[in-house]
Amino acid sequence: MRRLAAVILVLALSGCAGGHGDGDGDRDGGGAPEAGTPVVSPSAGSAGSRASSLSCGADEVHLPAVSGRLERAGAFSRLPALARPLDVRGLIWSSNDERLYAGVVCGPRTAEQFATLVARARLTAYEGRPALRWTTRTGVRNLMWLERPGVAVYVAATPGLTAQMRRVAAGIE
Repeated sequence: MRRLAAVILVLALSGCAGGHGDGDGDRDGGGAPEAGTPVVSPSAGSAGSRASSLSCGADEVHLPAVSGRLERAGAFSRLPALARPLDVRGLIWSSNDERLYAGVVCGPRTAEQFATLVARARLTAYEGRPALRWTTRTGVRNLMWLERPGVAVYVAATPGLTAQMRRVAAGIE
């Protein structure tokens, strides 16, 4: 089944111009990330809205500033939905009971490796790159794409912050 998914991914990407899906995916027990300490380089600004960088070694991913109504609520270093343990670094923002997650997953180098990271995810494309989408039983929407070999970008949000999730994903460099 995993080989079939990899073949479908290669075929889809060869004829795909990229695009954004609706964010829905299969429901699984992946849950929200667990707290931890990522490698983070904050930029100037207020604590709730400053831009940040996350890295996989020398490969940095720059996150856009997050809305001022969201407060930095910690970090995470694990994604329970991953099929195998990988180095994960991410940040959490919150407002009331809503949460927004952004991070990097270090390790997957090829589309075939990436396609097998989350067992119950829907394989798709995000801006022409291989992507995985899934929704947890608790309603957290997840999007992860292979930014470049060795670096996957992860963005997730509870239902009330899905619009912010899309904005953050679009602003990642």
